[in-house]
Amino acid sequence: MPYLDRSIACPAFSLYTDASTSSFYIWIPEFRNLAMGSLSPNTQADGCDAAVVLPTVRILVAGGSYAGLSTVVNLLDLGRGLTARMSENKYKYHPELGLVNWDITVVDERDGFYHLIGSPLALADTEYAKKTWIKFQDLPGLATPQVNFLHGSISNVDCATRTAILIDCATKIATTHSYDYFVAATGLRRAWPVVPQSLTRKQYLLEAEEHIHAVSHAQHGVVVVGGGAVGIEMAAELKTVKPHLRVTLVHSRDRLLSSECLSEECKGKALELLREAGVEVLLSHRLLATTKMSGSEIDGDVASAEYKIDFTNGKSMRASVVIMAVSNSVSTAGEYLPSSALDEKGYVHIRSNTMFAPGTPNAEHHFCAGDLTKWPGIKRCGWAMHTGHYAAHNIHQLVLQRYTGQKPAFVELDEVAPMIGLAVGAKAVASGPEGTVFGEDVLKAYFKHDLGFTICWDWMGLGGRNKEEPAA
Repeated sequence: MPYLDRSIACPAFSLYTDASTSSFYIWIPEFRNLAMGSLSPNTQADGCDAAVVLPTVRILVAGGSYAGLSTVVNLLDLGRGLTARMSENKYKYHPELGLVNWDITVVDERDGFYHLIGSPLALADTEYAKKTWIKFQDLPGLATPQVNFLHGSISNVDCATRTAILIDCATKIATTHSYDYFVAATGLRRAWPVVPQSLTRKQYLLEAEEHIHAVSHAQHGVVVVGGGAVGIEMAAELKTVKPHLRVTLVHSRDRLLSSECLSEECKGKALELLREAGVEVLLSHRLLATTKMSGSEIDGDVASAEYKIDFTNGKSMRASVVIMAVSNSVSTAGEYLPSSALDEKGYVHIRSNTMFAPGTPNAEHHFCAGDLTKWPGIKRCGWAMHTGHYAAHNIHQLVLQRYTGQKPAFVELDEVAPMIGLAVGAKAVASGPEGTVFGEDVLKAYFKHDLGFTICWDWMGLGGRNKEEPAA
């Protein structure tokens, strides 16, 4: 390396200038020296005497859940000259572009990250509920000036001009936001109690506590309607946390998971584990009507409601709480994306590299990750994080192309076979192309002790990057 005539100490890096070439170099501990360009007298970094002119790339991410945050954390890695944390293979950088200054804005209706797959337990256990919603400002791994969170919504994306209208949740003021690359990751809109409807952590805790209070004092028992994944897990977690409750799952078909392309072994094992957990299961019971009975009974000092539940087969039963866990998810993409990007159900047409499909202006500047993608397979949080990682990789490849002329080496999605992992009480069942497994060891492997919270937190690195650079 040429003779360096001065060193400027900065909080996150050291900068050296080369007197002979007027190039500058950045040295970051643990990383490497990277020749970047030339100094600018008009730029300044906090705590530094001079700053580096890095490419500034504006990213707008709609959605701060698994897909959106996975996009962000992997972009941060790539912008720092690191391999993306979700990649198994060492990233190959161009020698002329080692670092990128991201200007990332994440807009979300919630004020924090909510661990969605933990909902069945969060709506049964108060202490766990407190753990599953973390305000964005309290995520250590995203505490960087390169990331800004807006608690609000997105009302329109103009792909031709690469601008979006964002509406602040508190002030209701609409602003126009320009971007270089856009990522749609707002997911599906699901009804209560599949997911909380609250938009702030404070409201959510009140909402969850009210629900937990109701089921805890359900003198006539709790009925969960819907034998899909959510209904199964919700019934099982409720019975596990509150074993004194009578919990009944009712499903309109003659087998559980009837809408999923899963093996009969998987569906049968889910039923077996559910009954083993103490949940009563009524198959071929289609809900006809739910009627609140007059005159609530008293359980201690708490009024316990009573509902009469009628089924189309002529049978009926009573319960204090009825939980609707029937799938009724609606895409959110139609609320802000042009129709040219969507199918008839509001899912986003994508290429295998997660870009919007041709037909939308500037399609190569627009990406989609998570549940909104029109792609085969059961929508899972693992899929959401995977697609977020791929979107980040491919955006960085386009940045390399823009500044160096290097041909992009995109990563591409494969066809996804139907697969699922279900926590059912003290055990879990997992099924995919290689078969079906179940047991306590499966629960530990797929969910650990907290319905996957720790697994997702660590995989995304929301507490900070915790991965070593791959050797090759």
